[in-house]
Amino acid sequence: MNLTAAYGLLAHGLIFGAMAALLPLGPLHQRVVLTATATALLVGIAPAMHGLFGTPSATLLQLAILQLARRTPSPFTQPVAAGLLTFALFFYPLALGRGPFDPYALGYQPAPLLAALLALGLALWWRRQPGWLRILALDLLAYASGIFVNLWDALFDPLLVLLALAIVVRQWAIRFIASRNR
Repeated sequence: MNLTAAYGLLAHGLIFGAMAALLPLGPLHQRVVLTATATALLVGIAPAMHGLFGTPSATLLQLAILQLARRTPSPFTQPVAAGLLTFALFFYPLALGRGPFDPYALGYQPAPLLAALLALGLALWWRRQPGWLRILALDLLAYASGIFVNLWDALFDPLLVLLALAIVVRQWAIRFIASRNR
């Protein structure tokens, strides 16, 4: 088993545990989360997730770890999720050949992408967003370690985009229900 496959399996186990952490379990919370994580690794849920979704991004893994540690509020807020969805609406069609260039190819020779991430890092520092700045730094460290061949894969993945969609739809549904109850 290579480093990327080992990372993917362990990350998916933690992500499954983080999904279990969303359940309102009261005093059983820690035990259920630990059991869910171990079960995902031992029973085959993590390999199935790895086969279905591929290697999770370092960003998704870090958000899962924050969820497991019960860090609230989550840095993955509705505006951030909406921004990721907007980006994904343009990125994925272009990456699939529906446009004049392939942005995914930039991740293999990432000098321009790294320059853009430097600007993003400065903006995060300026806006006093240490959580996202740490996530970005660890994403870059994961890429530099060789776990990811493409820098885009370290930054986001389809499962993270699905999570962003769930956050945006949930917020929209809450607003819709609140407006109907007035």
